Amino acid sequence: MTIEDDVLDKAKSVAGRQHISFRKIINEALRAGLKKVEAPAQRTPYRTNPRKMGVKQGRNLDNIQELLAQVEQEDFR
Repeated sequence: MTIEDDVLDKAKSVAGRQHISFRKIINEALRAGLKKVEAPAQRTPYRTNPRKMGVKQGRNLDNIQELLAQVEQEDFR
């Protein structure tokens, strides 16, 4: 395994400041990183606000064929 210079310097610095062995810092960092990689990303659920649509005046939902005929005629005007 190859550790890049910037990572090596940072790990040595942290180990020195915390008075912990280099080996322990590397193992803790790998554990923390692997936990983050394994865990699925937390997503905020998408929410919509419901709105009452209603039916236009003169429309009736009881007879769908009549309603479709009325709507189709509007599109051709």
